[in-house]
Amino acid sequence: MADHSIQHVENKVTLLTKDGLQKLIEELEYLENVKRREVANRLKEAVSYGDLSENSEYEDAKNEQAQLERKVLTLTEQVKYAKVIDEDNHHGSSKNMTLQLGMTVKIKCVSGKDSGQTYEYTIVGTTEADPFNHKISNESPLGTALLDHKAGDVVESKAPAGLVKFEILKIQ
Repeated sequence: MADHSIQHVENKVTLLTKDGLQKLIEELEYLENVKRREVANRLKEAVSYGDLSENSEYEDAKNEQAQLERKVLTLTEQVKYAKVIDEDNHHGSSKNMTLQLGMTVKIKCVSGKDSGQTYEYTIVGTTEADPFNHKISNESPLGTALLDHKAGDVVESKAPAGLVKFEILKIQ
């Protein structure tokens, strides 16, 4: 008897800013319209060399094609299940505002070796996270600790050196 069960794939929502979604769409279009053609040309050229069993160029091109298709599939899923963070819907004064995705927060370290240091981060979805450019993921330890808090609140976050406390100075 044939097994007619349906496999369910859990699709995770991709939280993005408008700019982040646009960048994903642009990268996907580049991969589909430019990079695929380049890889196809490499494959065609490698096939022209003859015996495929000992053709390293062919193997390299096939591997590149497989990686490209995995990347295209991943980006297609991320775009398909993207939820754009409404950055324009953050009203109220900084004092009453709770930190949400898409907002920028200024914090001060109030414990540990970095006590007194201030930092400014924008809270974004995991796809856009780039700590070197002051964008931290809502799923990171610090991002999770900061979300839903207000200016003046002190939060704790796990760090390699242990728990660190931060005071929220400003939300915008």
